Amino acid sequence: YVGSAIILLIGGWYAYQNFVVTPNEQKASEIIFPAENLFDKMAAAGFNKDSVNIVLNGGDVEGKKITGLLKVINQYGSTDAGNRAKYMTGARYLQIKEFEKAIKYLSDFDGNGASQVQSKAYIMLGHAYAEQKKTSEALSNYTKAGHVSEKDEFFAADALLLAASYASSIGNSKDAINLYEEVKEKYPSNVAVQNGEVDKNLAKLGVIK
Repeated sequence: YVGSAIILLIGGWYAYQNFVVTPNEQKASEIIFPAENLFDKMAAAGFNKDSVNIVLNGGDVEGKKITGLLKVINQYGSTDAGNRAKYMTGARYLQIKEFEKAIKYLSDFDGNGASQVQSKAYIMLGHAYAEQKKTSEALSNYTKAGHVSEKDEFFAADALLLAASYASSIGNSKDAINLYEEVKEKYPSNVAVQNGEVDKNLAKLGVIK
Protein backbone atom coordinates (compact mmCIF):
# COMPACT_ATOMS: atom_id res chain seq x y z
CA TYR A 1 0.00 0.00 0.00
CA VAL A 2 2.80 2.42 0.90
CA GLY A 3 4.63 1.65 -2.34
CA SER A 4 1.46 2.20 -4.35
CA ALA A 5 0.83 5.52 -2.60
CA ILE A 6 4.36 6.73 -3.36
CA ILE A 7 3.99 5.72 -7.00
CA LEU A 8 0.70 7.62 -7.21
CA LEU A 9 2.24 10.72 -5.63
CA ILE A 10 5.22 10.66 -7.99
CA GLY A 11 2.91 10.11 -10.94
CA GLY A 12 0.70 13.00 -9.86
CA TRP A 13 3.67 15.33 -9.44
CA TYR A 14 5.08 14.32 -12.83
CA ALA A 15 1.73 14.89 -14.54
CA TYR A 16 1.30 18.27 -12.83
CA GLN A 17 4.78 19.41 -13.90
CA ASN A 18 4.39 18.26 -17.50
CA PHE A 19 0.75 19.05 -18.16
CA VAL A 20 0.22 22.17 -16.03
CA VAL A 21 3.45 23.90 -14.97
CA THR A 22 5.48 23.58 -18.19
CA PRO A 23 2.65 24.61 -20.56
CA ASN A 24 1.82 27.58 -18.33
CA GLU A 25 5.46 28.69 -18.32
CA GLN A 26 5.62 28.47 -22.11
CA LYS A 27 2.35 30.30 -22.63
CA ALA A 28 3.25 33.04 -20.15
CA SER A 29 6.63 33.57 -21.82
CA GLU A 30 4.93 33.93 -25.19
CA ILE A 31 2.29 36.44 -24.16
CA ILE A 32 4.58 38.61 -22.01
CA PHE A 33 7.21 39.09 -24.72
CA PRO A 34 5.61 42.10 -26.52
CA ALA A 35 5.01 43.98 -23.24
CA GLU A 36 8.51 43.12 -22.04
CA ASN A 37 9.96 44.37 -25.31
CA LEU A 38 8.04 47.66 -25.05
CA PHE A 39 9.13 48.00 -21.42
CA ASP A 40 12.78 47.69 -22.45
CA LYS A 41 12.33 50.30 -25.20
CA MET A 42 10.69 52.72 -22.77
CA ALA A 43 13.47 52.19 -20.24
CA ALA A 44 15.95 53.35 -22.87
CA ALA A 45 13.93 56.10 -24.56
CA GLY A 46 11.74 57.44 -21.76
CA PHE A 47 8.24 56.90 -20.45
CA ASN A 48 4.94 58.59 -21.17
CA LYS A 49 1.43 58.05 -19.85
CA ASP A 50 0.13 56.29 -22.97
CA SER A 51 2.98 53.79 -23.24
CA VAL A 52 2.81 53.01 -19.52
CA ASN A 53 -0.91 52.35 -19.86
CA ILE A 54 -0.32 49.94 -22.76
CA VAL A 55 2.36 48.03 -20.86
CA LEU A 56 0.09 47.68 -17.83
CA ASN A 57 -3.29 47.13 -19.49
CA GLY A 58 -2.50 46.04 -23.03
CA GLY A 59 -3.31 47.52 -26.41
CA ASP A 60 -1.96 47.86 -29.94
CA VAL A 61 1.37 49.33 -30.99
CA GLU A 62 2.06 49.64 -34.71
CA GLY A 63 -0.50 46.95 -35.42
CA LYS A 64 0.91 44.54 -32.88
CA LYS A 65 -1.29 43.35 -30.02
CA ILE A 66 0.24 43.62 -26.56
CA THR A 67 -1.08 41.71 -23.57
CA GLY A 68 -0.86 43.90 -20.47
CA LEU A 69 1.33 42.93 -17.55
CA LEU A 70 -1.64 42.99 -15.18
CA LYS A 71 -3.35 40.28 -17.22
CA VAL A 72 -0.16 38.21 -17.26
CA ILE A 73 0.02 38.45 -13.47
CA ASN A 74 -3.66 37.59 -13.10
CA GLN A 75 -3.45 34.51 -15.30
CA TYR A 76 0.15 33.35 -14.82
CA GLY A 77 1.32 35.03 -11.62
CA SER A 78 3.04 31.87 -10.33
CA THR A 79 5.24 31.48 -13.41
CA ASP A 80 8.67 33.00 -14.03
CA ALA A 81 7.11 35.35 -16.57
CA GLY A 82 4.45 36.34 -14.06
CA ASN A 83 7.18 37.08 -11.53
CA ARG A 84 8.98 39.33 -14.03
CA ALA A 85 5.67 41.03 -14.76
CA LYS A 86 5.37 41.94 -11.07
CA TYR A 87 8.77 43.65 -11.18
CA MET A 88 7.94 45.64 -14.30
CA THR A 89 4.46 46.51 -13.04
CA GLY A 90 5.86 47.81 -9.76
CA ALA A 91 8.44 49.87 -11.63
CA ARG A 92 5.77 51.42 -13.86
CA TYR A 93 3.46 52.27 -10.96
CA LEU A 94 6.40 53.94 -9.24
CA GLN A 95 6.99 55.93 -12.43
CA ILE A 96 3.42 57.27 -12.43
CA LYS A 97 3.52 57.90 -8.66
CA GLU A 98 0.99 55.25 -7.63
CA PHE A 99 3.11 54.24 -4.69
CA GLU A 100 0.79 51.78 -2.94
CA LYS A 101 0.45 49.73 -6.12
CA ALA A 102 4.19 49.93 -6.70
CA ILE A 103 4.80 48.55 -3.21
CA LYS A 104 2.26 45.76 -3.73
CA TYR A 105 3.86 44.37 -6.88
CA LEU A 106 7.49 44.96 -5.95
CA SER A 107 6.94 43.24 -2.61
CA ASP A 108 5.54 40.20 -4.42
CA PHE A 109 8.53 40.02 -6.76
CA ASP A 110 11.21 37.41 -6.06
CA GLY A 111 14.64 37.89 -7.60
CA ASN A 112 15.30 34.13 -7.35
CA GLY A 113 19.01 34.64 -6.88
CA ALA A 114 19.41 37.48 -9.41
CA SER A 115 20.97 39.78 -6.83
CA GLN A 116 21.23 42.95 -8.92
CA VAL A 117 17.60 42.77 -10.00
CA GLN A 118 16.51 42.10 -6.43
CA SER A 119 18.60 45.05 -5.27
CA LYS A 120 16.89 47.30 -7.80
CA ALA A 121 13.52 46.08 -6.57
CA TYR A 122 14.49 46.96 -2.98
CA ILE A 123 15.67 50.40 -4.09
CA MET A 124 12.38 51.05 -5.87
CA LEU A 125 10.52 49.91 -2.76
CA GLY A 126 12.65 52.34 -0.77
CA HIS A 127 11.70 55.15 -3.13
CA ALA A 128 8.00 54.30 -2.88
CA TYR A 129 8.05 54.23 0.92
CA ALA A 130 10.14 57.41 1.05
CA GLU A 131 7.56 59.22 -1.09
CA GLN A 132 4.94 58.16 1.46
CA LYS A 133 7.12 59.45 4.31
CA LYS A 134 7.37 55.93 5.71
CA THR A 135 10.96 56.43 6.73
CA SER A 136 11.68 53.19 8.58
CA GLU A 137 10.34 51.06 5.72
CA ALA A 138 12.25 53.15 3.18
CA LEU A 139 15.55 52.85 5.07
CA SER A 140 15.02 49.12 5.59
CA ASN A 141 14.63 48.51 1.86
CA TYR A 142 17.54 50.76 0.88
CA THR A 143 19.71 48.82 3.34
CA LYS A 144 18.50 45.47 2.02
CA ALA A 145 19.50 46.61 -1.46
CA GLY A 146 23.08 46.99 -0.24
CA HIS A 147 23.19 43.62 1.47
CA VAL A 148 21.56 41.34 -1.08
CA SER A 149 24.46 41.65 -3.54
CA GLU A 150 27.46 42.09 -1.25
CA LYS A 151 29.84 40.41 -3.71
CA ASP A 152 28.98 43.00 -6.34
CA GLU A 153 31.31 45.72 -5.05
CA PHE A 154 30.07 48.51 -7.30
CA PHE A 155 26.34 47.96 -6.90
CA ALA A 156 26.36 47.03 -3.22
CA ALA A 157 28.48 50.02 -2.23
CA ASP A 158 26.27 52.45 -4.14
CA ALA A 159 23.16 51.00 -2.52
CA LEU A 160 24.67 51.34 0.95
CA LEU A 161 25.70 54.91 0.19
CA LEU A 162 22.12 55.64 -0.84
CA ALA A 163 20.87 54.13 2.41
CA ALA A 164 23.41 56.15 4.41
CA SER A 165 22.46 59.38 2.67
CA TYR A 166 18.78 58.73 3.28
CA ALA A 167 19.37 57.89 6.94
CA SER A 168 21.25 61.15 7.35
CA SER A 169 18.49 63.12 5.60
CA ILE A 170 15.85 61.85 8.04
CA GLY A 171 18.01 62.58 11.08
CA ASN A 172 18.96 58.96 11.78
CA SER A 173 22.61 59.66 12.50
CA LYS A 174 23.33 56.32 14.13
CA ASP A 175 22.35 54.23 11.10
CA ALA A 176 23.94 56.74 8.72
CA ILE A 177 27.27 56.43 10.53
CA ASN A 178 27.07 52.63 10.60
CA LEU A 179 26.29 52.49 6.89
CA TYR A 180 29.08 54.87 5.88
CA GLU A 181 31.56 52.95 8.03
CA GLU A 182 30.34 49.68 6.49
CA VAL A 183 31.15 51.03 3.04
CA LYS A 184 34.64 52.05 4.20
CA GLU A 185 35.28 48.64 5.71
CA LYS A 186 33.87 46.44 2.95
CA TYR A 187 34.53 48.53 -0.16
CA PRO A 188 37.69 50.62 0.39
CA SER A 189 38.24 50.99 -3.37
CA ASN A 190 34.86 52.68 -3.90
CA VAL A 191 35.16 56.14 -5.45
CA ALA A 192 33.30 57.83 -2.58
CA VAL A 193 35.77 56.30 -0.12
CA GLN A 194 38.83 57.08 -2.22
CA ASN A 195 37.93 60.73 -2.86
CA GLY A 196 37.13 61.39 0.80
CA GLU A 197 33.39 61.93 0.33
CA VAL A 198 32.51 59.24 2.89
CA ASP A 199 34.84 60.79 5.47
CA LYS A 200 33.30 64.22 4.82
CA ASN A 201 29.84 62.83 5.47
CA LEU A 202 31.05 61.08 8.63
CA ALA A 203 32.60 64.34 9.81
CA LYS A 204 29.26 66.10 9.30
CA LEU A 205 27.74 63.41 11.51
CA GLY A 206 30.31 64.05 14.23
CA VAL A 207 32.76 61.26 13.48
CA ILE A 208 36.27 62.69 13.49
CA LYS A 209 39.36 60.66 12.68
